[in-house]
Amino acid sequence: MSFYLSPHDGKALPEFLPGQYLTFQLQVPGQAKAVIRCYSLSDRPRQDYFRVTIKRLAAPPDAAGVAPGIGSSFFHDQVNEGDILDVKAPGGHFYMDPAGKGGVVLIGAGVGITPMLSMLHTIVAMQSRREVWLFYSVRNSDEHIMADILKTTARETPNVRIVVCYSQPHPHNVSGEHYDEAGRVSVDLFKRMLPSNNYDFYMCGPGGLMESLTRDLQGWGVPENRIHFETFGPSSVKKVGGLTQPPMALTTKFSVNFKKSGKVVDWTGASANLLELAEQAGVAIASGCRSGNCGTCVVAIKSGEIAYVQTPGSTPDPGTCLTCVCLPKGDVVLDA
Repeated sequence: MSFYLSPHDGKALPEFLPGQYLTFQLQVPGQAKAVIRCYSLSDRPRQDYFRVTIKRLAAPPDAAGVAPGIGSSFFHDQVNEGDILDVKAPGGHFYMDPAGKGGVVLIGAGVGITPMLSMLHTIVAMQSRREVWLFYSVRNSDEHIMADILKTTARETPNVRIVVCYSQPHPHNVSGEHYDEAGRVSVDLFKRMLPSNNYDFYMCGPGGLMESLTRDLQGWGVPENRIHFETFGPSSVKKVGGLTQPPMALTTKFSVNFKKSGKVVDWTGASANLLELAEQAGVAIASGCRSGNCGTCVVAIKSGEIAYVQTPGSTPDPGTCLTCVCLPKGDVVLDA
């Protein structure tokens, strides 16, 4: 379901770059505190509205007791026309330069198509002649969103080629009509369809897929600086996020002092990040996206240094850190 957001005060909307996201602070009934969620903008930059396209996250059929997605359920079930939502200005370091001239390959798996839609619509609206390939991977027609729009765009825009992959097509899904390729998107598919590897590759989807695509693209000779990806959630960060500053080797244990809580714990490298260490120690730190995008888990650094496991989408102020995506480089004292 797509949601169109316009400013209730009538003022101009902040500008954004295609690929960036919005951070919502949702007042969900029954939740003790605000729910923080990040959703990619799914349309080109416009002056009159923002658009986000949100998939309802159902409870896993094979996991008893696991609730459906809180944020997506709230949007689908409780948000109505005219409601006012708390939204931060667009942000994130994952975006396409609209002024670029070279060819691009856009890769969206599942609802990861949303930032690719923003990039695609931007290029088409600019009447740019740059070569564009969009590879869209879903299970079958049940999950194939924007099908008519994508088909029309490919038909009417000579420099745009769209390849739809169904990994589990229904018997009534017809190859060449509903989808183009059976199976998942892969670098082997790129090698078969692209004339070369001389493109910028943008991808958004499950962490495992982005991990394999990143590895295989590098194996194909694509430079690292031409591979761009978006990560939402801790699993995708662990799988894809490379260290921007590798932490020191753990020859000795580090001391992490949570000053407000009065707890001092050892950092042994067993925790994924400082937020996870805090939770294991019973130290309460607010969090939202858990992938360095929303800025909710920011904590002041009283002393010591940290290293980020990936470049944060929400840039922290000097003297602070986003605990969900950072590690200590030595003894550190945090204001938590």
